[in-house]
Amino acid sequence: MKVKHGAVWVGFTAAAMVAATACGSEGARTAAETAGKAADKADMVMTALTRATDRTQELGSAEVRTTTDLGTGEPVAMDGTYSWGDGYAFDAEMDAEAAQLQDLTDSPTVRTLFVDGAYYYDIDPQPAGPLEGKEWMKIDGSAVFGESGAAAMAGGAGEGSPADAMKSLKYAGDVDNLGKETVNGKPTTHYRAVIDEKDLGRFKDAFEGADSLLGSGGASITMEVWVGADDLPVRLSQDFGAMKVTMDFDKWGATKDIAAPPADQVGDLTQEVKDAGLEQG
Repeated sequence: MKVKHGAVWVGFTAAAMVAATACGSEGARTAAETAGKAADKADMVMTALTRATDRTQELGSAEVRTTTDLGTGEPVAMDGTYSWGDGYAFDAEMDAEAAQLQDLTDSPTVRTLFVDGAYYYDIDPQPAGPLEGKEWMKIDGSAVFGESGAAAMAGGAGEGSPADAMKSLKYAGDVDNLGKETVNGKPTTHYRAVIDEKDLGRFKDAFEGADSLLGSGGASITMEVWVGADDLPVRLSQDFGAMKVTMDFDKWGATKDIAAPPADQVGDLTQEVKDAGLEQG
């Protein structure tokens, strides 16, 4: 896949055109050759990342250890199953205190589901209020990411999933091979890609606007991927806005189905969260 429309390709082309005005001098030939080699290198990186993206999409699910840092200095760890074969979903355990849910459960961890664009938290039944007698607390994704971000996260194609994160690499205008590294005991190749706001393509609505994940203003995403010998990511890291998400992949495919809890066991706090002004956007 050629990086013809990204910032990298534009920069290489401009350099070659300027050099060409030297009318065939040795300096012009050297500059053109350097630009060509750099473009070839970027092309090789994108080819490798495309293979990894295709493999990720093909397998459809994975056991993942995820760490999310919202910029507060207290990262939230989640371990569990992520699935994107039929829409994005996950079933994971996270630290109750780090997630600020310790007042709603005596357990040190909270089972958390994401199904059809909504979060479900396995809590202790509360004595009163909307969670009275309920085993699960529901918060719609729109209360966390805003309407535009939630729409992108909950799409039927698995938007927001590890596979979709990998697919967004095709919008990168700046890619690089950072060399060989051992991650989680596995030999990998470390790649980095930067996706600017202008290159976000159909993902743009999820990352801009007052109610979006990143809030108003310009945005860029820095992604780092460590790809193993089997063309599957071993680790995926994303930096956008104040948030950083890191995923370590332990097992691929053949994971369990993920479904929402029974409706009569769920208390919906979506509106309360919106009214309290806790949206990230």
